[in-house]
Amino acid sequence: MKYLHTMVRVTDLDASLRFYVDQLGLQVNNRVDVEAGRFTLVFLSAPGDEEAQVELTHNWDPEEYVGGRNFGHLAYQVDDIYALCQRLIDAGVTINRPPRDGHMAFVRSPDGISIELLQKGGALPPAEPWQSMPNVGEW
Repeated sequence: MKYLHTMVRVTDLDASLRFYVDQLGLQVNNRVDVEAGRFTLVFLSAPGDEEAQVELTHNWDPEEYVGGRNFGHLAYQVDDIYALCQRLIDAGVTINRPPRDGHMAFVRSPDGISIELLQKGGALPPAEPWQSMPNVGEW
């Protein structure tokens, strides 16, 4: 398992970039504007430590973030997403967003923190029972 990033939702992307980049000194590694989804992702890191990133997520439509919703999730790259999800289920963990695509799943910690699991090296072929499994709760 490898730590990838932490996601934080931001309401004003320009102000956030001034803070994280201009003031705090992080660097922009990647920016993705998704017009169809009406959001922008900006991945930041400390200079020289590009592997540990902060993902700023800016939803273009105004939204008030309450109850910690501005903090999104922790993300980990895993060797076999299906095997890990099965191990989690066997341990009594709910898979909130199953890896139907062989690439991404979400679970929650006992304290309700969302954990994103991403398949290393590209998606695995879709497989059951994951492909038919519905989403459960929030992630």
